Amino acid sequence: MDPEAGGTRPRADDPAGPSREVVDQVRRFNRAVTQRAGALQDAFLARGRPLGEARLLWEIGPDGADVRALRSRLELDSGYLSRLLRSLQHDGLVRVEPSAADRRVRTARLTKAGLAERAILDRRADELAGTILRPLTGGQRARLASAMSEVQRLLDASAIRLRPADPRQPDARACIGAYFSELAQRFPGGFEPARSTQVGDDELTPPAGLLLLATLHGRPVGCGALKLHQDAPAEVKRMWISPAVRGLGVGRRLLAELERRAAASGATTARLETNGTLTEAIALYRSAGYREVPAFNDEPYAQHWFEKGLS
Repeated sequence: MDPEAGGTRPRADDPAGPSREVVDQVRRFNRAVTQRAGALQDAFLARGRPLGEARLLWEIGPDGADVRALRSRLELDSGYLSRLLRSLQHDGLVRVEPSAADRRVRTARLTKAGLAERAILDRRADELAGTILRPLTGGQRARLASAMSEVQRLLDASAIRLRPADPRQPDARACIGAYFSELAQRFPGGFEPARSTQVGDDELTPPAGLLLLATLHGRPVGCGALKLHQDAPAEVKRMWISPAVRGLGVGRRLLAELERRAAASGATTARLETNGTLTEAIALYRSAGYREVPAFNDEPYAQHWFEKGLS
């Protein structure tokens, strides 16, 4: 079962790859944006520091941020991030100290001067946005804002990563907890994990099975799991996608990767069950080639059972 497994959008993993025309358009767009946003200037927003340092001030924010989280969120090399932080520390804008919750974790915080500098950057960024928008008509502004929103979502889709994870890890626990919580909200009679067919951590750990996490800038946004059986169909379990990234094809990517790994393990068939209220999941499975079959287990919350041959 999986709420909002990803909709029925076309697959993003086109084996032929993007065309030359599309690649050229992306490169033209990148050049236009970096120039118009002022990223080519040595002193971003005329504040005497490069874009990387300015962006880091914004990301640290008034509440501070763990250095490890900053590295994941910005997808920066550890050495480069350290150099940026040292430069900001030298200017008196940032301090880096052990976290109060865990002394092994370093936390970056803005000083009073850093907060003031961030406020100036925010104001000048607003002014820059104004210079882009003012020459346009109201209709053009709305079109630009809508196009930017769509571009941002598609860029987020391209930045999502799939990786195996230990089901006991905090990120995995968080995703499975969110999965249970959503089932409880969507099922008419609620959902009690204890009544459902149990799936233990050992069953989602190789070689018995596996859990895949979908992450966006280091943050978990979805999961999917496999139970593997010798000489028997593989079972797809724990499919869940965060509402923040639904419609980006994450569910389809997760399902395809689970199928690929099941086939690599020797499975020739994949099976799954779901509830009738999860209409998006059912649409995904059917569009991915699953066919409805008679019940093959006694899962109390299941109303539909699906199967697909794996090549």
